Amino acid sequence: MKSTIEASLTEDYSHPVRDVLWGHIYMTEKQALLTESAPFMRLGRIMQLGPVYLVYPGATHTRASHSIGVYHLGRRLLQNLAERGASAWLTGEGVKSFLAACLLHDLGHFPYTHSLKELSLSSHESLSGDIILKEPMKSLVGATGADPFLTAAIVDKEKNASGDELFFYRKLLSGALDPDKLDYLNRDARYCGVPYGAQDVDFILSRLHPDKEKGVNIDSRLIPNVESILFSKYLMYRTVYWHRQVRAATAMIKKALINSLETGQITGEDLYDLDDMSLFTLLGQKKAGESNNSWKNNANLIESVREGRIFITAAEISPEKIDLTTIKKIENRGQFEEKLAGDLRNAGLDITREDIIIDIPEPVSFETGLYVEDEELKFCDSSSAFKPEMVNSFIRTLYTIRVYINHKFKETIKTFPKACSILSKDNWRY
Repeated sequence: MKSTIEASLTEDYSHPVRDVLWGHIYMTEKQALLTESAPFMRLGRIMQLGPVYLVYPGATHTRASHSIGVYHLGRRLLQNLAERGASAWLTGEGVKSFLAACLLHDLGHFPYTHSLKELSLSSHESLSGDIILKEPMKSLVGATGADPFLTAAIVDKEKNASGDELFFYRKLLSGALDPDKLDYLNRDARYCGVPYGAQDVDFILSRLHPDKEKGVNIDSRLIPNVESILFSKYLMYRTVYWHRQVRAATAMIKKALINSLETGQITGEDLYDLDDMSLFTLLGQKKAGESNNSWKNNANLIESVREGRIFITAAEISPEKIDLTTIKKIENRGQFEEKLAGDLRNAGLDITREDIIIDIPEPVSFETGLYVEDEELKFCDSSSAFKPEMVNSFIRTLYTIRVYINHKFKETIKTFPKACSILSKDNWRY
């Protein structure tokens, strides 16, 4: 006779979903209803990688397909961990809550998410938790056998809740070897057509050891796989996520967002519950009382991204060579763009602040927090080659500040030595 935990993970999973990456994914009929809800359907209208399709045309996969993949890997992960002793502290309701959290963890995600990261908005985890606790999701989640409050608390760590089972699930959903990361690295690489993200998921899941407090531990045989994940993440950032044209397109959308917020064209609350198309529509429409110049500048930026007219890279600089204290603050960025535009105008180039964007990457981490049981050491102190100095080298290599300029100045900048000199001063490299 099956245990309650085994039954929660194996019985009634008869609804098939065909996935490009993982093949057939099976859900219960009640879980499948979650994917037919309006909040989840919105994720099908949000591309997982935003403007990456401008560089990698195949990268048109959605937040919905990713979420279903995370659910699939979350179920496989629990099945493996339950067989290795985790069933001692799991409950049937908790298992269903974790699976619902995997499936719904991105419900509150913004479109073009990296364009919004630096803005003072509620986190997508917080928004996801709130959506789960509202109708219709609350009743739909409850119908799967999950507890909506536990499900929301697994996704949103700011939700006040307690219990060892909750903290165990939180560690599983957000960690070095979580189903979210294992899906997006593999999925993003597949759709972009690059080899860097592919991971040996079967072996990874087979070698994880459950830990009530840490989530999972590993043994030294899994160290190469963790190294592969870290190096894959680095390569995906370098070649895909932070590709200079991708960052240019993202920076253009971000500039339009900041301009719209500063002028009152939109409020932060207007950005919630949007998909890709409605975000573009919102930023491109003129509001009553708004100046023609303000509206036109934002509309031009958005239309340029939509049509693939991306700003060009005019200069690059290493962060060690400038003082980031002031310029890294998003609210101050416009002042520096205005000053740079003024210097170029004084040199004879007919350019405005709206034609210039200074792009500063967000923080990125390669920490794992994993514990290697047979070596009795943290991963960073283990026999892994990934020592802090190597991780810091990765970050230094990735972290490049760029100045982007309207593509219409592409030929002018190349043939205007004085402009090149201004862009190159203070260690800027043209």
